[in-house]
Amino acid sequence: MATFVITKRLNDMYKYELTSRKGKTIFTSNSFELRFECEEQILYLQDSLESVVFLKFKSGRGKFYFRLVLDEKELAISRKFSTQLMLEKSINEILKYAPLAEILDFSADIDIFNDF
Repeated sequence: MATFVITKRLNDMYKYELTSRKGKTIFTSNSFELRFECEEQILYLQDSLESVVFLKFKSGRGKFYFRLVLDEKELAISRKFSTQLMLEKSINEILKYAPLAEILDFSADIDIFNDF
């Protein structure tokens, strides 16, 4: 099962990632000023997945990646894949698991490993 993970970037902007059931990042969203904007876009993406367009590219170094576009707006960019087959498998994983993926929020500045 895939999971959406909300985190903060170093510039204090928020982002979300879709991680595979194996824990690898599939794609990373654009930046958001407010955390709830991430949640809203995740829910919108889950509801509109049949309308998503995956624009596929090949980098100058021969790696494959895609841009996730919905309503003519780029929402996210994938990680780089070494083969086109791996890219296609990731897209299939998004289509299969993203509608049911849970949302985890790791954006809070809480230190879970307190000094003892």
